[in-house]
Parts: sequence; C-alpha cells; structure tokens
Amino acid sequence: MYLAVLVILLHCPSLKAQDVVITINQVKLTVQSQEVMNGESIELTCTADIGKSDNLQMQHTFSFYQDDSLVHNTTSANDSVHYKIAQARIMNSGNYKCTVEARGKMKSSEDLQVQVKGQSPPKLTAQKEEVTEGEEVVLRCEQSEEKPPFTFLFHKLLPNEQKQVKLKQELEKNSTTVRFPVQEGDRILRFACIVRVTSAFGVEESNPSNVILVTVVEPFSKPKLSVRSPGNITEGDRLDINCTTVVANKQEVEILIQKDRRILNSSRGRESVTYSTIATVENNGNYTCKAELGSVSKTRSINIVVSELFAKPVLTPSLTDLDENETLSLWCHINGSPNANYSIIKRPSKNDTLLKISSNLTITAQVKDTGTYVCRGEMKGIVKESNPVQITVYAPVSNPVLSVANPSAVMVLGETLLLRCQSDSGTPPINYTLFRGKTLICTITVLNNTHAEFRENQTKLHGLSEYRCEASNRHSYAKRSSHRLNVTVIAPVRNVSLGSLPYGEVENGGDIAFLCTVSEGSLPINFSIFKQNEKKPLFYESKMDTRVTWQKKALNKQDTGKYFCEASNEARLPVRSNLLPVKVVLAVWQKGFIAALVLAVIAIAASVFWWYLRKKEKGKHASMEMSGSTAATSEKLASGQNNDGEIYTGSVYSEDGENHIKSADENKGPDQESAEVEYTEVEAPTPDPYREGKVVNPKEHWCPVVSITQKKKRRKDSASLSSAPVKKGTDTVYSEITKGNNDSGENRHSITEPQWGSDKNRSFS
Repeated sequence: MYLAVLVILLHCPSLKAQDVVITINQVKLTVQSQEVMNGESIELTCTADIGKSDNLQMQHTFSFYQDDSLVHNTTSANDSVHYKIAQARIMNSGNYKCTVEARGKMKSSEDLQVQVKGQSPPKLTAQKEEVTEGEEVVLRCEQSEEKPPFTFLFHKLLPNEQKQVKLKQELEKNSTTVRFPVQEGDRILRFACIVRVTSAFGVEESNPSNVILVTVVEPFSKPKLSVRSPGNITEGDRLDINCTTVVANKQEVEILIQKDRRILNSSRGRESVTYSTIATVENNGNYTCKAELGSVSKTRSINIVVSELFAKPVLTPSLTDLDENETLSLWCHINGSPNANYSIIKRPSKNDTLLKISSNLTITAQVKDTGTYVCRGEMKGIVKESNPVQITVYAPVSNPVLSVANPSAVMVLGETLLLRCQSDSGTPPINYTLFRGKTLICTITVLNNTHAEFRENQTKLHGLSEYRCEASNRHSYAKRSSHRLNVTVIAPVRNVSLGSLPYGEVENGGDIAFLCTVSEGSLPINFSIFKQNEKKPLFYESKMDTRVTWQKKALNKQDTGKYFCEASNEARLPVRSNLLPVKVVLAVWQKGFIAALVLAVIAIAASVFWWYLRKKEKGKHASMEMSGSTAATSEKLASGQNNDGEIYTGSVYSEDGENHIKSADENKGPDQESAEVEYTEVEAPTPDPYREGKVVNPKEHWCPVVSITQKKKRRKDSASLSSAPVKKGTDTVYSEITKGNNDSGENRHSITEPQWGSDKNRSFS
C-alpha cells in the first residue's frame, strides 16, 4: 500500500509537466569577437528565450553547428549555454549557428561569421645534412595544427636573396616531401618552407618555417686546362693541350678534351688527359676540358690562336668554259710570294691526279680534261690547298633529232602533243628550243646526255611541217637545227544528229529517208546507222562531207523501233546521235477496209436488234388484247373458289359453237417464252339460267372456266410451252398453264379463256 502511494507521488510531477505549454520565442548566438588570431580562444554563447505556462524547470537541447555541420551539443535547464574553442585554428573559421529543441519544438539562431587569422609556422626537416655533388636533397615540410588541403612552398635560398621555389599540393595529409638536385658550384645550401591554407574567407599563408642547412661535398675538383707551346703559336709549331683534376676516394672520373662538338681525346680513371698536334690555322678556336662522374660534370675552357705561316694559295685559269682543242693555262701563287713548293692537281670524284709539280700548267683542252683543279703549296711541313676551280671543255652539239613520243603522228584537237629533241653528241648542259613555224614555243636545258621532252596542248588546227627544234651549248659554234616534223592535227567528230522524212510515222510498205549530220570534224567521216539493240549497222558510208542520206524502202511492222547514227573519223572517237523513233502504221486503204468491215458488222447487229424489238412488241400487243377480253367476260360470271383457295370466274360465249383454246405459241411474247406450263384439273358448275332469272339462248353454250395459275420462279432456264388435248363431253380438258417470271413474286393469277363445245358441262383441270 505504501509502495503504491509512493509511485503516485512520484508520478504527479510528471503528470503536471505534461500539462505545461511552452514556446521558443528567440534563439541568439553571440561571440566576444568575430575576428580572432590563430591560437586564441573562441567562446560562443547560445541564449534561448522560451515562454512557459508554468515555472516548472525543464531540460533544453542546445546544438552548435559550423558550416551546417554539428560540432557540439548539450542539454541544460538554463536558458543559455557556452561552447569554447581553446586554441583557434584556420579550420575553425566559418559560419556558426545554434539550434534549441524543447518539448518537440525547435528554433535556430541566425548565422554568425567567425574568422581566424594567421597560421602557425610549419616544421621543415632534411633527410641528410651532408650530400655529395650529383645527389639530391630530400626535404619534408609538416603542418600538424591544421587540416588539409594544403599548398606547400619549398624555397632554396640562393645568394643575393634569390630563391628557387618548388610547389606541391597535398589534399589528405599534413606533410609532404620534395627533392632538390645538387648543382655544380653548390657548397652550403639553405632551405625553408611555407604552407598555404584555403578557408571560406580566402587563403591564409603561414610564416616561413625553420631554415635547414645542407653541406655539399665535391667528388672531384674543377679541371685545369693548360697549353704547352713556345710563346705565340705559329703554323708548324707543336701544340700540346693538357687537362687535369683532383679526384676524391679514387672514383672513376672521365676527363675529355673537345673543340666545338668534336672530342679530341679522353681518359677514364686517371686525373689528366693530353691532346697534341702540329699547329695550323684550322686549330684556331675554343677548347674545353670536361670532367664527369655520374650526373656531376665540371668544365673549363681556353681559346687558342695560331698564327698563319703563309696564306692559302690561289689557282687562276685562263678560261673556265672553252671549246674543244683550245689552249688552257693554269697559274698557282701565294700572296707575298714566299718560297713554297707548288703542285697542280686534277681532282675527279674518286682520287686525285697530280698533273705537274710547278706553279703553272698549259695544255690543249679536250673533252676528257673537264673536271675540278686545285693548287697545293707546302712550307715547313704545312700543306695548303687553293679553292677548287671547275674547268669545262665543250664539244659542239650535233644536229638534233625531233620525234613524236605519241603513238601516232596524227593528233586530235585538245590532246597533248609530246615531242622529243636530242643531239647524239655535245657537252652538256645543252639548250633545246622548240619552234612551231617561226614561233618560239619554249626552251629546255638538259644537264646530262638525255633528250628534252616538250608538251603542247593542241588547241588549234595546224598544217604539216610545223615543228622543228634547235640545240646549243656553250661551244662557240652556231646552233644546230633539226628537220621539220610533219604533225597533222585533226578535229574529232562532234554534235551528231539524226533526222528522217517522214518523221515519226511511216505507212506500211512505204519508204523513209534518214539524214545524219555532224556540226564539226575533220574529213573524211565514217557514218553508220543502227537500229537500237542491234550490233550490225543497217547502213555504212565514208564521205568527204559532214552529212549523209540513206533511204530505207518497203517498211513493215518489224521495222518499228528507235534508230541512231554513229559518226567517227581518224580521231577514233565515235560519237552517237540522238535516238530517232520510227513507227510503221497501216496504209490508208487498209484503214478503209477495216472501217468498212466494222460498219458492216454494226449494221448487221443493228438489224438483228431491230427485228428482236419488233417481235417483242407484237407479243406484248397480243397479250394486251387477250387480257381485255378476259376482263369483259369475267364480269358476267359468278365467282367461285376451289379447295386450294384459287378463284375461278366467268365463261366466254362462242358464236361458232366450238371449243377453242388459243395456241400458246401465238400469244407468247419474249417474257412468256421462259415460263413453265402447269396443268390444273378443275370442274366448273353448270349455270342455271332459270335461277338467274335470265332467258338463255339455246344456241349459246357455256364453257367451264379454265384456271391458269402463273407462278414466278427465279430460274435461269426457260420452261418450254406445252399443250394438252381437249376432250369434249365429260372428258377432262387440259389447258396450257404458263409459269413465267415477272415482278409479282409468288402471286397466282386466274386467267379465264373461252371454250366452245356441246351443251353438256365440261370440266377442265
């Protein structure tokens, strides 16, 4: 019992709290300063203005966000809470807001912008503090107090406050490494690094890191280059160039001496190398000594000047181009006229030929003397050559031969004419000139013993003996001319047309004349007339004219078709005309005969049709007369009905006293010919004249009524008419019953026909 009371007492505040109503009026976020320096503290205060229906204390949830990311939350019964960052970093820069939640209701403050300025310096370390030339310096820069991404800048501090910078970006880690190669001349190296961090407010750059010193050790010294020679160097003196270096730890250093790009001498594993030669003017220039070990190289250069002992000799010819059998003189001399040894040499393509050990040479020139000549001068072992001189001895050209390179000497207008001109003898270069009549076309220079080929487009008609060519070289003789070449230029056949008289249609058995013409073309012209799809020509003739006529006689139906004309000449370019249609039609008398035959057939058909209509009209007239008689007599007869429900009426009076049944053949018309005949047996009662109250003439005889039932049947075949014999007295009389097709369907019609007989009653069926 006490336990129950305790539970109730504890539950009462809860029940009361459930009845409390609250509202969050405002949430406000504040900070001491919106701009703080790196390493300082940031304290954010979130205050909530909450309205309540009771003073009951309750818990509120406060949440702090940076750039919409939750960074801190707490629960408190107070209206305000604090969030403190002890040491602010750049990563703490951003937009902050506070959210308060109470009894299912939530409200947020406005964004508050906080910026952290400045950055702590990074830390720089080196893998080795002493390196050898050719190695690399490995550096590591670290920023442990910030969050990536970072941009690291490594500085190699050079003399005169210059810097060599390497930049590297790191997206995930707080540190990175780079490598700096050690260059020639490096002794003590200094390095530092800087870190850049990007925030919402821009880029913050740190202060420089600590400075690292790295010492460089040389594997070998810079080489020394020396020249051993007596004072000024003159051509003929001995020239010795020596290169030395000091190597540490006996490493395999390579030493070499080079002039421009040419290596003169080299050594490996030694500390020196020497290059020796007899000095000439060609030895003037810059010499370099280079020592190499791996990627390390050191050089030293020197410039050497060699004085000239004597000048370069000069070779002077009397002529460079001369005719065969002319005199050629060569002189060799040196400026200043020193006492030197001279020689004149002919230099063909393979080896030199010594002509004379002297300073001059005179010969009678032949074609074989064509070539390159030089002069040599020698003094104290120094040999110098003059510049080469080209001597050409010309043989006169022979009469050239002009020929046609085309397959035929007959050219077609518009084609290209190929002409070749060549002289069998003569020293090249040879100039070939082509003429058409007195008109110069062009000149071609041939540098070897071959022909000149001329190309000319034939755009005009020219006569015979038009072309010739001339050949000449540098020989003093006159030019030589070829014979005149007969070249015929013809015009191909063009614009072929075919006509006929008469045009288009020709009567059967008649004649037709074809006319084939061409607008242009050189004569003679070959004409051929073909029928389409036939290979063999119907007509062929070669004429000295641009037109031809051909007459084809006695045409028939097989000659109908399309015809064309083909024309050609010596150009062998056949041209076809248009297609000419020819149609062979009937003659006038044939058309008249067919027309008369058609009219006769039409007349016969019309006569038969007229006879048919007349016959049909007669049949209809007879039927109408019989129908009128029947209607008149039916009024006098009493109506009656048989067992089948058919009506029988009237009788007909006959003056001659004889039974009469009109033949069906006389009364049938076109509509009755196809009817079926049925025979119906009926028995007609004898009328009592006294009961009728009439006086009967004894001469009058009453005939029983014959019922003729006509039924319509939809049949294609026609039933033939038939007649049955009529018996007198009490015999049964058969009458014709015609069954025809009409427009009334299955209706039956009673027709009463008159019968003549004796006084006794006759029955008809």
